[in-house]
Amino acid sequence: MQYLMQLLISGLAIGAIYGLIAMGFSVIYKSTGLVNFAQGEMTMITAYIAWTISTTVGGNLFLVSIGAIIAAILLGLVIERVVMRPMLGEPVFATVMVTIGLAVILRSSINFIWDAYPHGLDVGFGRDIVRIGTIGVRTGQIAVITTLLLMLVAIWAFFRYSKFGVAMRAVAADDRTALLMGISAPRVHAAAWAASSVIAGIAGVFFAISYDLSPAMFQLGLKAFPATILGGLDAVLGSGIGGLLIGITENLAGGYLGSGMKEVAGFLMIIVVLMIRPFGIFGERDIERV
Repeated sequence: MQYLMQLLISGLAIGAIYGLIAMGFSVIYKSTGLVNFAQGEMTMITAYIAWTISTTVGGNLFLVSIGAIIAAILLGLVIERVVMRPMLGEPVFATVMVTIGLAVILRSSINFIWDAYPHGLDVGFGRDIVRIGTIGVRTGQIAVITTLLLMLVAIWAFFRYSKFGVAMRAVAADDRTALLMGISAPRVHAAAWAASSVIAGIAGVFFAISYDLSPAMFQLGLKAFPATILGGLDAVLGSGIGGLLIGITENLAGGYLGSGMKEVAGFLMIIVVLMIRPFGIFGERDIERV
């Protein structure tokens, strides 16, 4: 029983990281109708910037948090303005290919700017062990699970009640009609990219705090994308929950069936689910296939 609980808690923690990145995928899709295949690389870049700040300011948690959020916002805005805005009106396939190219460039930039070695992000907490009964849990794992839950509530309220959230949904549904209604599509797209970058960056920083950061971190995006598909590409909240499901499934499969199954369990899960609900557990039926 203790082994099962340990697997579940560890699965929830890594699933929360997947969930945050998956929500970033969905925020961009829900606002722009675009799948961003550079999401994992944006996660990694923000984590490396946070690590650089931490080594400069001596691991001051407040300064690292503020610096990482600002860096993530700037990263998202620059990508939207320089790379994605010129693609407005172009075929979806071409735009998706641009995000794939962007992913390769960001991934390669790690070795140019930093190095290829693993590093620990030390901000004074994250790796301390808290005992819950007989189960040991890292403080960073508790923090990322809590953050995901708070983020789910905040994003639900934003899209449901705020004018800007409704405007983002309107642009995703029909940007021409939204423009006729006085909604600025470029402004909505810029906000979506900035928000998505911040959400993904938070996931990257929590991963680096709890584990280590390395150039292999881009694979978090590959793990989180199935969570987005599972929850529903157009369902931000569903993507977060999909991340938790993928994380728990991976950990249970790895713990009871072997480490090899851990890598494929999530993908097997989405194959089964998508054969029944091609639009995901929480997604809407009318989804444009890319």
